[in-house]
Amino acid sequence: MKALKIAGAAIGAVVVVIALLLVIGIPSGFLTAQIQERVERETGYKLAINGGARIGLWPSLNITLNDVTLQDPKDRDINHRFTASSIEADVTLASLWAGKPHITELVVIRPVVNLPLRRERVRDASSPSKPAAGKAADAFSIEHISVTSGTIVFSNLRDRVENRIETVNADISIDSDRKVVLSGSARSSGGHPVKFEIKAAPPAAPIERQNIPAEIRIDAPGLLRAPLTAKAEARLNGSVVMINGVTGALGDGAFNGWASFDLSSKPLVKLDLDFQKLAVAMTRSTDSSAGQPSSGQPWSSATIDVNGLNYIDLQARISAAELKIGDARFTPAAIDATLASGVLKAQVSNLGAYDGNANGDLTVDVSTANPSYTMRADLTGVRALPLLQGLADFDRIDGKMQAKVSVRSSGTSQRAIMSNMAGTAFVVFQDGAIKGLNVAQMIRSLTASTLSGWQESEEKATDLSQLSASFKIDKGQAQTTDLNLVGPLVKMTGAGTIDLGTKQIGFRVEPKLVMTTEGQGRAGDPVGLGIPVMIAGPWGSPRIYPEMQGILDNPDAAYAKLKEMGKGLFGQNGAGLGAALGNLLGGQPGAAGGQQGGAGGQGAAGSQQPAGPLGGQLGETIGNLLQQGLGGLNQGGGRPSGQRSIPSPASPAQAPAEAAPTETGPAEPAPPAVPSDTTAQQDSQPMNEVLRQLFNR
Repeated sequence: MKALKIAGAAIGAVVVVIALLLVIGIPSGFLTAQIQERVERETGYKLAINGGARIGLWPSLNITLNDVTLQDPKDRDINHRFTASSIEADVTLASLWAGKPHITELVVIRPVVNLPLRRERVRDASSPSKPAAGKAADAFSIEHISVTSGTIVFSNLRDRVENRIETVNADISIDSDRKVVLSGSARSSGGHPVKFEIKAAPPAAPIERQNIPAEIRIDAPGLLRAPLTAKAEARLNGSVVMINGVTGALGDGAFNGWASFDLSSKPLVKLDLDFQKLAVAMTRSTDSSAGQPSSGQPWSSATIDVNGLNYIDLQARISAAELKIGDARFTPAAIDATLASGVLKAQVSNLGAYDGNANGDLTVDVSTANPSYTMRADLTGVRALPLLQGLADFDRIDGKMQAKVSVRSSGTSQRAIMSNMAGTAFVVFQDGAIKGLNVAQMIRSLTASTLSGWQESEEKATDLSQLSASFKIDKGQAQTTDLNLVGPLVKMTGAGTIDLGTKQIGFRVEPKLVMTTEGQGRAGDPVGLGIPVMIAGPWGSPRIYPEMQGILDNPDAAYAKLKEMGKGLFGQNGAGLGAALGNLLGGQPGAAGGQQGGAGGQGAAGSQQPAGPLGGQLGETIGNLLQQGLGGLNQGGGRPSGQRSIPSPASPAQAPAEAAPTETGPAEPAPPAVPSDTTAQQDSQPMNEVLRQLFNR
């Protein structure tokens, strides 16, 4: 009886232990060696199970491996390996007895895949010895794989470069017909979310050199402007993946072509794709307060990371019936590009651009710590407004544009690149308009006050026949000596410098106004203001003001210029001058006009003659300018040294009304009389009197 009790107790203890083992798992340290040997034999990689393994029998047979490392035994770099926090596999018992494990569920938790970044291609890249594909495929089968919280690390220790794709979650299902569906999500190193789905139907093993039909869909809002979908046939040839018969769509733009990937060492990508529509997003700096592009914002000093171009080689041809870069549209477009040893070269030819065409090339060399850039562009017959508005949000100039640009620079930020710019540029706009600006009105306004900014308004415009300039650029300083603007009512020449790095400008221009509505085609030349105009400050809102020293340093020239301007500016014989300079001479509007009527003997008849088309307003503003300038002289101690007082060429009608000013020094001899000619006979005596009082000449 006692023996029965002991036996019963022992059986009960065994049952309890078995139950615990079924629930908790069987410690299986003795199995790890067998697992490691099997993996290395089937894959050629060495498996290390650092956290041990265990086997569970309930609710199904499962094996758990903790702290797993998988590495190529020939690669001594410990960073080039696969690690996982744990790997769990559910296996059917029948398949184990048959020697061909069938895994119904494989769960990989927190895997980390380390991939090396290489600057140069290694032709005889070593790879672990692997068995025949057919033997490896027959060794086991898997129904479902789940990956949770994975990470892919791209690194180069020598260059201290590391990029990551994090939060990788994937779900892979394989049915009995070998159809594979892979779906998942991840987050790129820039924080952009990516969703992907891949469907494939591989043939029976061995799959090498056999076509594998595949479908792919990628949705990456921060990287692609629209979802990418494609169908193709893939073929494996050693380390090369060839993708033929590619058809797909990027948003609403269909494309076709082919591609190949050589993954033996440094990746080599070859592709030839033809798009119906291809859109490339552009990032523009914006005003943080208004959310709008702002020319007043300084260039960013943030680092532009292009170092990744060192670790991939590329041979590509991209063509498109319609190419959109930002909001600019080009039809058609063809781009040939090569990337090798960190040097990217891209070339476009016969690019259709808004009724014109463009040719150019771009070279980016990132093989050194300080990347360099070289660009050449040649534009002919291009409509300026849609091109500049689409590429740079600049909508102020319209017309046919021709440009030749050849520049180079270096730097790791926008500010550095613009500050180091060097080269040449030439641009000309023809038969168009400057939108939002009225240059003639700005010139007239200058005589009353200094202008702050471009005085922009949607209702304003300046028609132009031609606007041209050529620039020599060195260290971010773009200098021109041949700025030229020609329009129906305005003409302007000038020279100056644009500081590309700080967005500052400094120009000295010589404006001329057309005083009749006949425009530039009339017989006479435009009448110059006679005073240089300065444009200085931030290019988005410069200060615009007249250079007074230009007129005060040379009164003789100013006197002659104003006499010339009087003929077109103030009407025939200066009829509108009295109102223009009333405040300057008598303090009351029309004072000078009264003197003119009395002195010239023209009276009411003269007052009935209309002034020139722009005479009244422009004459008044020029009078204000002269008053300001001469007033400044009086405050500074009188007229400039060397200025002479010349007696008035008095007529009998003027003698009683005016007396010659008294001079403290000895009287100087009167200047010789000017020979009379037809022009002199037509001069207005009141005009001469007013100018004499202005300049004391």
